[in-house]
Amino acid sequence: MLELKNISFEVAGEDVQKEIVRDISLTIPAHKFVVITGPNGSGKSTLAKLIAGIEKPTSGNIYLDGEEITEKDITQRARLGISFAFQQPVRFKGLEVVDLLRIASGRQLSAGDACEYLSEVGLCARDYINREVNASLSGGELKRIEIATVLARESKLSVFDEPEAGIDLWSFQNLIQVFEHMQKRNRNGSIVIISHQERILNIADEIVVVVDGRIADRGPKDKILPGLLGTPSARELCLRQTRKGDGR
Repeated sequence: MLELKNISFEVAGEDVQKEIVRDISLTIPAHKFVVITGPNGSGKSTLAKLIAGIEKPTSGNIYLDGEEITEKDITQRARLGISFAFQQPVRFKGLEVVDLLRIASGRQLSAGDACEYLSEVGLCARDYINREVNASLSGGELKRIEIATVLARESKLSVFDEPEAGIDLWSFQNLIQVFEHMQKRNRNGSIVIISHQERILNIADEIVVVVDGRIADRGPKDKILPGLLGTPSARELCLRQTRKGDGR
């Protein structure tokens, strides 16, 4: 279980400190699929980076299974079981997919084990296991390989920052299927996704709405989603972001 208690985060502006995240308290229970959504610039991605340890809060405390991790960096948090997937996955020239999976898992995976993880994200293992993680891979392929590394880690908490960014419609449809599979298997503990996408919101257990750095609403999908889609601004936001994800 992840607990954020009164988390705030500020950055230096020209004349004053700018508060990006404002006094957020949030609990992510074990074995839950939580989507954090809200307008652009609301602090969602910053909140994901605070959870992962890429950024450290200006004030407040973060706990994982009762242990305070506020001062721990991304590497230390990864060792404790927190995985983070970037909007744009990193490319590693000279590193093969099988090696990346072995590094992620922290053990000497057999080729067969590595192939199983690739199969789980919808990739034909024989076509990818010895591919380099470089520019020859599409955005959708990289996303799925990155998710395969998260599966290999078997994390307590997996955080995805706008996984739909920069991929085509076909890859996005496959991405939804991968997340649905992860949710059903519940193999990796809790999942937190930062997203605008209605289809991702629709498979969540809980939705957290962040506006101006604060939690504006939170609850089960069936309670929160109708309100989000029931306002013109929300509908326009979802449509705009969907078109962006579709490459239109």
